Amino acid sequence: MYNLTTKYMKKILFGLGMLAASLPGLAADGDLHVKINMKNVGDTLMVLQGKDRTPIVQKNGQFEYTLNLKEPQTIGFATPGTLRRQERKYFQLIAVPNESAEISGDISTRFDITGSKFYQDYHVADIAMEEASKPLNDLIASLNKRMEAGENRDALMKEYEEKGTALENNIAKAKLDFIKQHAASEASAALIPEFKNVKEMEEAVSYLAPAVRDGRMKAYYQGVIDHLKKQEEAEAAAAKKQAAGVEAPAFTLNDINGKPLSLASLRGKYVILDFWGSWCGWCIKGFPEMKEYYNKYKGKFEILGIDCNDTEVKWKDAVKKHELPWLHVYNPRDSKLLSDYGVTGFPTKIIVGPDGKIVKTVVGEDPAFYTFLDQTFGN
Repeated sequence: MYNLTTKYMKKILFGLGMLAASLPGLAADGDLHVKINMKNVGDTLMVLQGKDRTPIVQKNGQFEYTLNLKEPQTIGFATPGTLRRQERKYFQLIAVPNESAEISGDISTRFDITGSKFYQDYHVADIAMEEASKPLNDLIASLNKRMEAGENRDALMKEYEEKGTALENNIAKAKLDFIKQHAASEASAALIPEFKNVKEMEEAVSYLAPAVRDGRMKAYYQGVIDHLKKQEEAEAAAAKKQAAGVEAPAFTLNDINGKPLSLASLRGKYVILDFWGSWCGWCIKGFPEMKEYYNKYKGKFEILGIDCNDTEVKWKDAVKKHELPWLHVYNPRDSKLLSDYGVTGFPTKIIVGPDGKIVKTVVGEDPAFYTFLDQTFGN
């Protein structure tokens, strides 16, 4: 059972965990059998496995799919319209060898999963987590409705921060309590990646029964923990490079006319380094408000758009299409600039002061960026 409006349960379905040789009588690889009977899907689903896209067609009112696996992995299911960005009908399943899953319900709202024992056990966990998440879901739905009615976005986000944090903590506690109470269930191990950080995940792991902790689910949750540890290390390194007061690394790149443009040439004024790409939806979404503020405080700062991971043709076409009035340079793929600035996400905006030192870094389309502009240039 799953409510698609839930914000903090990132995977729509949890399937089986990892099969391991430590469990007697179980092979390390084999077939996964999936049966899907859902409303609002249409007659075709795409199975997303890595870069592969495999269509499956509905027969006799349901989809059936068999996948041979050497090891457990996450696979996705999406409608063709979702891949064309015409709709959002998608779910994920942890695919595990030698297991079976039956999924039924409505892809647009909520659905259930049954099948082999693990899925049945996880269904119990899923119901418990759905109940724990209801207060947060209700808050999010209420705030979204008020935003659609025209209430101030920043005020609503502040209200979420005030109320939502406690509700998030309640969900985390409910997960931990479930794991403690069901320590011998592999479904508990499947909840581990749903915690927010490595510390919480490792605490949850400590409550698993040894047979579960070191059994077939270990490869699944430990892989997530290891990945997050590397991510946290990278974020810590990036934070040092982007910290206020750090000298902004010098660079010279070609501008939209093919002429060299250096950061040093802009010394003496505030410069916003906007790391973006034509392929980045959130970058594009932020342009209207960026243009609004660029005109609002015209002459008080400069924006230097740094295009990343594009061809020159796509970069120039995007600048023209979106009518971006500020300075632009092209960052070739063999450049070390992203590493120098610790940029790992897009968009990233790094504000450099007149003295050439970093003042603030904002990752993503965050209202904090515009709040900073108002506080700095609004007097």
